[in-house]
Amino acid sequence: MASKLYVGSLPFSTTSEELRDQFSRCGTVVSANVIIDRVTRESRGFGFVEMSSEAEAKSAIDKLDGQPFAGRRLKVQMASPQAPRTDRPRNERVGGGRWGSGRW
Repeated sequence: MASKLYVGSLPFSTTSEELRDQFSRCGTVVSANVIIDRVTRESRGFGFVEMSSEAEAKSAIDKLDGQPFAGRRLKVQMASPQAPRTDRPRNERVGGGRWGSGRW
């Protein structure tokens, strides 16, 4: 069963391929993704790596947490499950615009 890792303190220039290469030294990488901001299209400085087994994930944490990577010290830990988003209504239109503002 695959295990997902959170990787923080990434240099903003890091690509998903570079992240994959770094973690492939610790085992089989199923996926590696650097999180990109929707508006600026720039890295947010963290990402997720999915290792093929829990043993490989623990090995990656032991080997890479706190280690330098492109001038910064990586923070590597098991990823926690994503909480459901409750910050906005799902099926309602929000905001103004010409017809939604209540003004003519």
